[in-house]
Amino acid sequence: MTVRRLGILVLALAVLAGCGLASGPSNEIPDQQERDRRSEGSIFGEDGITFGLGGKTGEGGGGSGLGVNGFLWRASLDTISFFPLSQADPFGGVIITDWYTPPETPNSRFKLNVFILGRQLRADGLRVSVFQQERRQNSPVWEDVPVSNDTVRSLENAILAKARELRVAAIAQPE
Repeated sequence: MTVRRLGILVLALAVLAGCGLASGPSNEIPDQQERDRRSEGSIFGEDGITFGLGGKTGEGGGGSGLGVNGFLWRASLDTISFFPLSQADPFGGVIITDWYTPPETPNSRFKLNVFILGRQLRADGLRVSVFQQERRQNSPVWEDVPVSNDTVRSLENAILAKARELRVAAIAQPE
């Protein structure tokens, strides 16, 4: 009977160790990334989730609930509104479109990835990737085509200009 109890005790300790209950609670923060995440606070902010642009404009936030700049987010969506969206994550600042074929060039298609990198309305807070494919006549195969840096830069500039317009309009509106 003692061997059986010892076996049950060992089994119970193994289960508890596997669940993390045997070691007790740990107050250690595992790595730098987790420390940074905890120091930033909740994604809900002090006032809860707000998707509007009328947030704390002095801080460049454009809404306290977003993890990214609200003006850049809205401007990005407005600027690329004719592209079909594949994914849009307002907390991570990622917009991924599906392929778009302009009506005037049916053998060419484009795809965009827009990354908003922070809460500040700054030029280095935005990164756009443009992908282009072309199809030769009567061919079902799409081939990758390099996109010029000027195209990417002009798209980024259009988004930044729209974001500045949205910010000015938000500041001009009385609360």
